[in-house]
Amino acid sequence: YWWSSAPSRERERERRLSDMAELGLNEHHQNAVINYMRFARSKRALRLKTVDSCFQDLKDSRLTEDTFTVDEVTEMLDGLKIVVHSEVESELINTAYTNVLLLRQLFCQAEKWYLKLQTDISDLENRELLEQVAEFEKTEFTSSGRKVNSEIIKHKLAPLNEGGMSELLSKEIARLQDENDKLKARLRTVETQATSALEEKLKLEKFLKDLKKVPEDQKSKLKTQEVAALEATLTSLKADFEKNLTVSSEKQKTLHDHLVSTKHDLLKVQEHLSLTEKELEKKFQETAAYRNMKEILTKKNEQVKELRKRLSQYEAED
Repeated sequence: YWWSSAPSRERERERRLSDMAELGLNEHHQNAVINYMRFARSKRALRLKTVDSCFQDLKDSRLTEDTFTVDEVTEMLDGLKIVVHSEVESELINTAYTNVLLLRQLFCQAEKWYLKLQTDISDLENRELLEQVAEFEKTEFTSSGRKVNSEIIKHKLAPLNEGGMSELLSKEIARLQDENDKLKARLRTVETQATSALEEKLKLEKFLKDLKKVPEDQKSKLKTQEVAALEATLTSLKADFEKNLTVSSEKQKTLHDHLVSTKHDLLKVQEHLSLTEKELEKKFQETAAYRNMKEILTKKNEQVKELRKRLSQYEAED
């Protein structure tokens, strides 16, 4: 059945190419493609005429005799090769540059809308897509010239740099960028304020600790002096007691009572010293400097909390 399946495959291929005659573009873009293909066809035809003229010039200028030697034929072919090579190379270079200019137009219009177009170079050698383009050209330019009219020529890509939606979009993007810059500047200001407030808080805490250390040093110094004085008194009394140990019992009782009284006085002095320390600490806490430092520290803590809250809000907005 191979001879019967071959025509069916050919018909399927023709049907598929016919379905692909349209490039899948809207009417506006398809007309732009047709205009470019018309331009390319005219350039190709002009270049082919140039190549034909190269051969015709060779015929007219060199083929004037009936017979030629091998060297003469080789010379003529080499000269023709150089001329044709130059013409073809020039056309290929010009075609590449023309395609670059066309891509530049498309990319410039896309950048007006802040778009980034992508290209797939591998599709340029896709045989199926190339056949689709060939079928499209055949349909558009060889079918009774139905696309050659003034209507197609009038369809042009509208410039996007003359107001309209592009201008509004550009203004909106500029506004958003300006607002974003302002928010970033405010965020940097808040971060600076938060850092300075935190440093000031640390300084105040250190200063408060230093203030607390001063009374403690004073209290310890006062306590040491009192204890030293009492110890000296006790030592003196013990010395007197030992010195007068040989006196009468009455004097011994008196000295004993005096010693007991002195011990009671020592306990009272120690109790009084403890009360004095408590009162000194209470008075220090009631001083204006302590209250001011405590209020300042409380306010700074509240400011740091507020700045951290605002900083977290700005970070959430970004």
